[in-house]
Amino acid sequence: MRLRLFQWQLSILLLLFSTPAFSFTALVVSVKDGDTIEVLSNGRATRIRLHGIDCPEKRQAFGSRAKLATAVLAFGQAVTIHPHEKDKYGRLVAEVMLSDETNVNQRLVKDGWCWWYRKYAPDDTVLETLETEARQTKRGLWIDPHPVPPWVYRKLKRKPAVGVSELSP
Repeated sequence: MRLRLFQWQLSILLLLFSTPAFSFTALVVSVKDGDTIEVLSNGRATRIRLHGIDCPEKRQAFGSRAKLATAVLAFGQAVTIHPHEKDKYGRLVAEVMLSDETNVNQRLVKDGWCWWYRKYAPDDTVLETLETEARQTKRGLWIDPHPVPPWVYRKLKRKPAVGVSELSP
């Protein structure tokens, strides 16, 4: 009986520490790009990927502006992190709330600095609505008549097209 109780308790502890289930407060100490920040909590740095959004890459059009928008909103701020999961790079994917209850993820979409990332947040009707409004009012990157989504930009950077001139010596 004791062994079973111990195994059960150990299972619960492993589940709690391996699953990013609990919200926590942290200080934003770095902005890596528009949708990735680093926070400090209890002396430990954690990289956070903002859930449900995808900002332009650093070298992409509007990439530096998206990073600046995130920095203006969150850098140096005490925030509450609401984890969803960990991504394949080990980053904590989360919603980030400012002390005044502003949702950073939603604010960046509303202000037009990123896309609603349908692939990872397909049921988020709030992000969908905010993106639609930003597009219609041409806020942020939506001033560009044909903005390139970051997932398309990344794909083009990974696999450059081979032109006829590149095949000949």
